[in-house]
Amino acid sequence: MHTENLARWSHDHQFHSSNDFAERSTRAVMWITAATMVVEILAGWWFNSMALLADGWHMSSHALAIGLSAFAYATARRYATDPRFAFGTWKIEILGGFASAIFLLGVAALMVVGSVERMFDPQPIRYQQAIVVAILGLAVNLVCALILGKAHHLGHGHDHGHAQGHNHAHGHGHNHHDDLNLKSAYVHVIADAATSVLAIIALVGGWIYGWSWLDPLMGIVGAVLVAVWAKGLIVDTGRILLDREMDHPVVDEIREVVESGADAGETHISDLHVWRVGKSVYSCALTVVTHDLGLNAERIRQHLSVHDEIVHSTIEVHYCTDATHPVPTSAT
Repeated sequence: MHTENLARWSHDHQFHSSNDFAERSTRAVMWITAATMVVEILAGWWFNSMALLADGWHMSSHALAIGLSAFAYATARRYATDPRFAFGTWKIEILGGFASAIFLLGVAALMVVGSVERMFDPQPIRYQQAIVVAILGLAVNLVCALILGKAHHLGHGHDHGHAQGHNHAHGHGHNHHDDLNLKSAYVHVIADAATSVLAIIALVGGWIYGWSWLDPLMGIVGAVLVAVWAKGLIVDTGRILLDREMDHPVVDEIREVVESGADAGETHISDLHVWRVGKSVYSCALTVVTHDLGLNAERIRQHLSVHDEIVHSTIEVHYCTDATHPVPTSAT
C-alpha cells in the first residue's frame, strides 16, 4: 500500500470512526429519547393512562436502537488500532446500522399486531391526553432529527470537499456515501416522528368526528412506512457487509487504467475483486495478463494511484509466452 494512500485511508477512517460530532450527536439523541421514555412511562403509571404507557414503551425500542448506533461508533473507535482488523473497524458501524434496521422491522411488526388487535377489540381512548402525549413525542423527535441532521450535513460537507478535489484531478466523481450508522439512528427518529404525526391525525379525527377506527388504521399505515425505510437501510448496509461492490464505477475505472494505459502493452484483467474498506475507499485484488515484460505490479499501482479512493491493491501479473519488452519511443 502506498504511504500516501495509507495516510489518506487512515484519515478517512479516523474521521468517521473517532469520537466525532456524529458519535456525540447520536449519544445525545439516545439520552434525550431515553429521558422522554422514562417520563412517559412514569406519567402513564401515575395517571393510569395506557396511552402514555404505550407511547413510552414504543419510544424505549427506539432508544435501544439508537443506543446501538452509539455503541457501534464507540466500539469502532476503541478497536481502530487493533491489528486483527485487516482493513480497520469501519464495518462495525455498518453492522450497527444493519442490526438497527432489523430492530426497526421488529418495531413495524409490533405496530401491525397492536393495530390489528385494536381493530378487533376497540378500547376507550382518552383523546385529549393522548394528543398531548403525541405532540410531546413529535417535538422531542423533531429536536433529535435536527441534531442528527446537522451531524449528517457536516459529514456530507467533508465528503463533498474530498470529492471535489478528486474531480478536479481526474475529471469524474462518485456518488456520495452516507454514514449508514448515523442514517439508521436518523431513520428511527424520523419513523417515530412520522408515527406521532399519524397518531395526531387519528386522535383528532377520533376526538372530533368519533372515528375510532382511524387510530388502528394509521398504526398500520405507519408500520408500512417504517418497514419500507427499514428495508432500504437493510439493502444499503447488507450490500457493504456482503462486499457487493462490483457494480460500482470504481470497478470500471480500474479496468480503464490497467487496460488502456499508455504502456499497457496488450494488457487485460482476467480476474478482479473490489470491496469497500471505509466510507468511500476501496481495496482490490486483480490478476493481469500482459504481453509487456516491462509491466509489473508496482507500475500498475502507480497507474491506480490516480484514483485516491483505491487505498490497497493486491496484484498478480501473468506474462504471455510471446511477451516482449516494450519498444522505447523517442521524446518529442
